[in-house]
Amino acid sequence: MTSEHSLDGQTLNLKAASDARVAQRVAQHLQRRIEEDDWRPYKSKEEALRAWSRLGGIRLQVMQALGLLNDPNAGSLGER
Repeated sequence: MTSEHSLDGQTLNLKAASDARVAQRVAQHLQRRIEEDDWRPYKSKEEALRAWSRLGGIRLQVMQALGLLNDPNAGSLGER
């Protein structure tokens, strides 16, 4: 069963209804990092986003919904 959840006007395609809570927690975590400019253990925001994009899944969808991967050079980050 798939579930859809909206985050910042973007639709997330989730595998289960319970994944909506996971997406919320990931979004809160990323928003805290943005506010505090805290990308540890990575040296920069770009390095952190590149590493997290490789994980794919819910985290990748949340980063896209938050506009973190809208940079034209970031389009293929999740495919590495």
